[in-house]
This record gives sequence, C-alpha cells and structure tokens, in this order.
Amino acid sequence: MNRLLGKTLEELQTIALEVGLPRFAGKQLAEWIYIRRATSFDDMTNISLKGREALKARYTIGRHAPIAEAISKDGTKKYLFRISNNERSERSNSNSSLTSKSEEVYIESVYLPEEDRATLCVSTQAGCKMGCKFCMTGTLGFHGHLTAADILNQIFSIPDSNKLTNIVYMGEGEPMDNLEHVLRSLQAMTASWGCAWSPKRVTVSSVGYMPGLKRFLEESECHLAISLHNPFGAERQEVMPIEKRYHLTEVIDLLKQYDWTHQRRISFEYICWYNQNDTIRHAKELLRLLKGLPCRINLIRFHAGVDATFPGSNERQMEWLRDYLTAGGITTTIRRSRGEDILAACGMLVNSLKEKE
Repeated sequence: MNRLLGKTLEELQTIALEVGLPRFAGKQLAEWIYIRRATSFDDMTNISLKGREALKARYTIGRHAPIAEAISKDGTKKYLFRISNNERSERSNSNSSLTSKSEEVYIESVYLPEEDRATLCVSTQAGCKMGCKFCMTGTLGFHGHLTAADILNQIFSIPDSNKLTNIVYMGEGEPMDNLEHVLRSLQAMTASWGCAWSPKRVTVSSVGYMPGLKRFLEESECHLAISLHNPFGAERQEVMPIEKRYHLTEVIDLLKQYDWTHQRRISFEYICWYNQNDTIRHAKELLRLLKGLPCRINLIRFHAGVDATFPGSNERQMEWLRDYLTAGGITTTIRRSRGEDILAACGMLVNSLKEKE
C-alpha cells in the first residue's frame, strides 16, 4: 500500500481527486501530514468520513516508530528503524528497490541534543557502497536506497521530533547517490506546504559523488558538507575509492562556480590521522586547494571502532592544525565527538541496535 508521507502538494491534490475528494483536500492532507504530524486518517477531522475511508483503502500515512534505542552517557540517542520492502512498486518505479522482495533491512539515526539546539542525523540508504576504509557503515554492504518516506519517517517518528532544530543527512549512505528521494524529503521539510523549515537548518553531506552533487547545487538551498579527509588525490584515493572516479579537484572546481557568501554554507569534514593527513604539508595543500572558497573545515577525531592501519591524531596535533588553518584564512573547528560509547559517532553506524530488537 502506497504511503502519503513524502508526497508533494501536487501529488496529494491528485490523490484527493482520485478518491473522490475536492482538489483543496490535497492541501488539507499536506497540513495533517507535515504540520500536524498525524499518524492516522481518523485524526483528519476536516476531511469527510467517506473520504477518509477511501484513503484508508488505498494508502497509509507511512509513519512507524523506531524499534530500538540506545542512550549515550553524553545524552546522544541512537534509534533503529526497520525498513520493510512491502511497497515494491514504489521502490521499483524509482529504481530504489531493496535487494530482495521479502527482505527487511535496518537503518540507524542519531539524535544530538545540546543546550540551544537539537540535531538529528538521518540515513539516506541502507548501508553504503562508497567503501571508505575509515567508515564502519561500509562494512554493512549496500542494501538499497531509502524513499523520501523512509527518510522523513526518521525525522517525524523519534520521540524528540518536536524538539528538533536541525537536520544533517550524514547517517548511513551517500545522499547524492539517492538524490531523487533526498530532494523530495528536503522539499517536504522546506516548502511552504510542508514543514516550512528554513534551508539553513538542513545540511546534506557527500563524498563528492559528482552526478548528484551538480543537481543538488542547482535544486536545493540547503547547506553542503563535503567529506574531504586528504587534500592530495593519490592519498585520498587510498581511503576513499570515490577519488578514482570523481577527483577532489573536480569537486572543488565545481563548488567554486557557486555563491557561498549568502544563504547557503559549505563545510569540509576532515578526519585526522596522526602523521598521515595532519602534517604541515597537508595543511598548506588544504589552504591552496580551498583558496577563494568561503568555507569552514570541521576536524573530526578518528573513532577507533574502525579497523585501521594508523591511529587518530592526538589533541595537541589537532589543535595545531586548527590554529594553522584558521590563521591561513579558513575558519576551522574541532568537532566534539558524541555517542562513541553506543557506536553513534561519525562513521560508526553499523545497526548494532539490531541485536536489541
């Protein structure tokens, strides 16, 4: 049965007509789904009973709660969602099918509360096929794209949904490799007929998957975060296979064609490894590579849960790198690690909560 979550206003208007409702009922549906966050058609009291019954016969809203959670000592919460492939036609029509008709897969989302904000890190794919050697998620393999409904359900169905101030598309998967559904979810979050969030409240990440990246830059005003991790192509390729196909220099050249001085912001994520990418040679190349591009660099501590041949940088080296880059004209910060004890930190999503289901 098809889901209404993730549908655009125009699609909801068409659905209203199909079930015998007036066209304006589509706007009512959008309000119930995206603003009032209804979980049942019975909640939609300004739609006729006959219309609600007709909707029930053909559609579901598409909401379902997480099936497990873990809470970190620092307050971070991780949620496990089961993604059922019971809407084969919807996925097949968008080239988003899971690996088998009967398969159920799992994804995780991470809730990051702070004093003045609350951020949710959402997944866009089940697993990932980018193969970055430092990322545990890649060990899951790839099990399919998530639909816009799958993505939005993570946002709408966590217990603290009404507290959210920001969304980051930095969970499982490469968002630009599933851009159709990512854009649909972003539209539902930012459009006036949807949640009406400012695009400034949403950041989408990418390893530099060029086909999707170009379209994202044209069709979205949300912030962008690029996983960089090494400014030298040959060295980056050793840990990020995407470099073989889409070179970092091509990505930077593309980014420099856009205006980053107004609403939209760009940042670069940079995991630090001791004496591997935190040296003066790397720092100078970062400044050269990003010269003229208004941006921020976020230095990230390497999380040892990933099997690696070299250790993460120590605090002193990361502080030196931060100060050097900032003095060179690029605002650089050290991102505080969150949720490492529950495998919720950067690169650690491996559906570990599945064991608690």
